Amino acid sequence: MDTTSAARYIRWFGEIRIEDIPEVGGKNASIGEMYRELQNAGIKIPNGFAITADAYWHMLQAAGVLDELKKTIEGLDIRNVEDLATRGSKARDIILEAGIPDDLWAQIKTAYDKLCQEYGPDTDVAVRSSATAEDLPTASFAGQQETYLNVHGYPALKTACIRCFASLFTDRAISYRVTNSFDHFKVGLSIGVMKMVRSDLASSGVIFTLDTESGFNNVVFITGAYGLGENVVQGAVNPDEFYVFKPTLKAGYRPIVQKKLGSKDIKMIYGHGDSKVQTRNVEVPESDRRRYCINDEEILTLARYAVTIEDYYSHKAGKPVPMDIEWAKDGTTGELFIVQARPETVQAHRSRDVLETYYLDERGQVLVEGRSVGGKIAAGKARVITDVSQLPQFIPGEVLVADTTTPDWEPIMKTAAAIVTNKGGRTCHAAIVSRELGIPAVVGAEDATEHLVNGTEATVSCAEGDVGRVYAGILPFHVETVDLKGLKRPRTEIMMNLGNPEEAFSLSMIPNDGIGLARLEFIITSYIKVHPMALVHPEKVKDETTLTLIRQLTRGYVNMADHFVEKLAQGVGTIAAAFYPKPVVVRMSDLKSNEYASLLGGKYFEIDESNPMLGFRGASRYYDDRYREGFALECQAMKKVRDEMGLTNLILMIPFCRRVEEAEQVIAEMEKNGLKRGENGLQVYVMCEIPNNILLVDEFSKYFDGFSIGSNDLTQLTLGVDRDSEVLAASFDERDPGVMKMVSMAIQGAKRNGKHSGLCGQAPSDYPEFAEFLVKEGIDSISLNPDSVMKITIKVLETEEKSL
Repeated sequence: MDTTSAARYIRWFGEIRIEDIPEVGGKNASIGEMYRELQNAGIKIPNGFAITADAYWHMLQAAGVLDELKKTIEGLDIRNVEDLATRGSKARDIILEAGIPDDLWAQIKTAYDKLCQEYGPDTDVAVRSSATAEDLPTASFAGQQETYLNVHGYPALKTACIRCFASLFTDRAISYRVTNSFDHFKVGLSIGVMKMVRSDLASSGVIFTLDTESGFNNVVFITGAYGLGENVVQGAVNPDEFYVFKPTLKAGYRPIVQKKLGSKDIKMIYGHGDSKVQTRNVEVPESDRRRYCINDEEILTLARYAVTIEDYYSHKAGKPVPMDIEWAKDGTTGELFIVQARPETVQAHRSRDVLETYYLDERGQVLVEGRSVGGKIAAGKARVITDVSQLPQFIPGEVLVADTTTPDWEPIMKTAAAIVTNKGGRTCHAAIVSRELGIPAVVGAEDATEHLVNGTEATVSCAEGDVGRVYAGILPFHVETVDLKGLKRPRTEIMMNLGNPEEAFSLSMIPNDGIGLARLEFIITSYIKVHPMALVHPEKVKDETTLTLIRQLTRGYVNMADHFVEKLAQGVGTIAAAFYPKPVVVRMSDLKSNEYASLLGGKYFEIDESNPMLGFRGASRYYDDRYREGFALECQAMKKVRDEMGLTNLILMIPFCRRVEEAEQVIAEMEKNGLKRGENGLQVYVMCEIPNNILLVDEFSKYFDGFSIGSNDLTQLTLGVDRDSEVLAASFDERDPGVMKMVSMAIQGAKRNGKHSGLCGQAPSDYPEFAEFLVKEGIDSISLNPDSVMKITIKVLETEEKSL
């Protein structure tokens, strides 16, 4: 189709460049740029045309309403919500009554007819506003103006266009321009008319080329739900979420490091054929809610699209440009399309020179949970808003609680201490606005408006990973700020202990040398929840209630055991990705028999031990028939992380390995399960936590590449003190001369054999002088709890400087 046009007010996507923002607005300029430049890179973009901003000014001048419009807005105080609503409504009415001039409408009709020649008679289009101050690298006008979907035929198109023009004066758009010092009458409005993608028959969503909460920029973050994309953007549904790791994706791997199933209870579809309603929401069948809205291949395709778009815009700008992208899947063809892309404007402009971390000092009753947004903590009295008419009741400093939010709420949202919504994911309106405002939000909390009551005091915490929590009462918290400019790194590696994958992206921002101890136990107990042997042998679980729970958790998997492998791989993969390419040392499972028994189905596979601390734990389980098949699942998950995701920075560590013969058996068992030491750079460490590991360090060195001293168990076994005993608590001290001598022997033994030496116990986090002792002994790495990393880093630097 010939896209050239002499029409004054029409520009086809194929004619538009990003430099045309003053003429066609940010949204249309970006779509045009991609349509011209990226289709050859395999990215599918529907065709369409822009009605220029000159058309908007022509419409105002032809009707002679510009002066009336200026008088309507003159002297407005946006803090007066009622006055804002009155003036905004009047301004919109002025434009609606002005209508589309005949000469402009003739050009729009001609362009629409050409689009119909390409896609078929009476073709369905999306009519989208594109402000000339929108989607700039420094300002986000996203959602400020209107979009109309499933528009077809002349009358509907004409109505949608004038409504788009009028939406330049929605309450939220007026407020946003005032707040960001934009002159109302220097911002014009262009309109994009794009062929609809039939995502009403499939799915759609939003992509960010970084983690929206931490700013971690090595992932593509994809959200999606069934139907048209407005529900995801508006926060009307809790979408599925996916993370893909960019560096190994570019290298040809399949690094889907995280998948989270959203409830997706409604979807937006086309209205009935004879109805004036263009779209409507319907319930999603239960069977569809229980599965992801796109498959793995589609996740990876979207991630590749996103990386291509980000790389293109970054190259053009001469600096990294993280992107905010909208996607849609066509249910008739199965194709994936990009329908919008703009620069991300929050994390991209956050200072990386200062690290600000919020810590909750006390925890209380959890009232509701949802998806955390913003990484901060705030407290105040709850204000439940169930209808827009209640907005004037909101008092600044309160916690705004609602089913969902829309752009009309933004003047109030700016004054909230925090925001809590029943619906929405991390790319919904409430999440985007709270991020821009720098306030914490918990979205997708499902029943927040029922559990939170007006006037009750609450603390909103988004500082505990992906899960945001609302606690009863005003709880104490503190903020730690670290200036990262000019911070030196010590020779001794300072690593971190980590169990919760949800904290990985944010904790990776703390200066570090990798992960010295990643525990599988948190992932197994919190995400998998089922004993691995119960997944391999469900027939041995005799309790029907337990079996029902296991079936519910493993729903969607052909093989129950795949639930264990996938969840474990994703948890470990998230941690390995967050710190890539730095080493991430993952300890294979070290639950004790009583802890394994507490997992679903566990009691059918565990023995009752009087002293589980010294019983059937660690390495002894891995080659024993009672757990061998469970260990095989662990190995499958680790192999998936290294081979499928490409995260070869993953180092495996064997806990509680009592004897040299046991080391040989475990290494053989791992090899049997596809994890051969030395192959593809695989290193295997051992926890050095039993005196025998130290006394026979030369022999153990034949089977392991490194020794990680577990000071907790080593202290227990050196002093003969049960570390869980309250009576003997005073006798449990890692600084005891005997324990420190054992630690010294371990470090020197590792050095003698050319092996890595590290320590991952509690001692250096609690006692800075113990860290100083380790440095003097020449240890290679110290792994600490995250909140101790900066303090001990400074201590280690001082110690190293003294020794020079």
